[in-house]
Amino acid sequence: MSSTTPSEQGILDEAYGRLHDSGPERVGGWLTNHAPMTVEALARHGHADAVHHWIDVYAPALDEVPRGLDPVTDDNWREALGDPKRLGDWPVWFRRHLAERAWTDVLAEWWPRLLPGIAAGATHGVIRVGHAVRTLREDGVNDVRLEEFTQALAYWAARWQPVTGVTAPAGRLDPLAALDGVPRVPDQTGGINTRLDQLNGVAAWTPALAALRPAADPDDGHRRLTDVVSAATARYLAFGHGNPTMLVHGATAPSAVLRVLPSLPRDQWVTSANIGWAASAAVFAAYAPTDPADTAELPTVAEGTDPADVFAAAAAHGDEHVVKLADTALDVYDWTGDTSALAAALHARDLHDPHG
Repeated sequence: MSSTTPSEQGILDEAYGRLHDSGPERVGGWLTNHAPMTVEALARHGHADAVHHWIDVYAPALDEVPRGLDPVTDDNWREALGDPKRLGDWPVWFRRHLAERAWTDVLAEWWPRLLPGIAAGATHGVIRVGHAVRTLREDGVNDVRLEEFTQALAYWAARWQPVTGVTAPAGRLDPLAALDGVPRVPDQTGGINTRLDQLNGVAAWTPALAALRPAADPDDGHRRLTDVVSAATARYLAFGHGNPTMLVHGATAPSAVLRVLPSLPRDQWVTSANIGWAASAAVFAAYAPTDPADTAELPTVAEGTDPADVFAAAAAHGDEHVVKLADTALDVYDWTGDTSALAAALHARDLHDPHG
């Protein structure tokens, strides 16, 4: 994807500046502030003119910037991982490190530490980092973009949460077949923590993760993760009705990992692909229904449809999950030419209430 124009970059920077006066969550905590991710996608796809109005509607529900409690240090950072009371402490830690070192060096050091906790904030920790990294890599570095990267890393660290039973792929299945073999948790009620906790008792869970064909080298890891994102987007079309919002993350979480790969050392690519796969599978285990939708009731997209029109439909709708799935779906269509990816984006639009 090409860089944004200077005008679009300016609007995105203004948006980041506005949003950095709010906290990483909304409605009193536990719901993630999706605004930094959504406005980045809008600006990158040519809809920067919608960004400030979108924030105007969304911002009243945002929490205040959290206060610091106890500074994160070289001695205590491990115990501070996953402690939501430290939401105000982690930004200070990362600001200091990013003032001293290149952002890519900080990313290379902290990515392996954060990645095992990929379920953080219902996977929004990694998703926000993915959007921030894309901006830094594609549009360049400035203070407000570095602050967005800082806050994204900090949110992930404070909400750090592992997926249970993760194991390296060792099977023969491609991602689509492996995703179809993922078992469901027995009780699909309650929040994501309640659901993911049940994976401990699902005997078929770890074997299902292992059934994926392993990556032979970093480039193969990149290809495997690309196929995971494609498979998850395709399966949203079939299963999104089960939980239209949460199942979006089955595609957008591994997509975020994929967007970060080019900025990481190559020796981190295979592990990143494996955990990206585990995150996608966990979302499907927690939220996908047993039965797919009736194909006669699903949207279709004709060959030759301009994908920009599909994103424009998502932007006009405005729901943050609709926008972010469309962002990923356009990537999938670019890789595969499969119009079902675009249909998945339209399906998400149909399943959600419009923004504002």
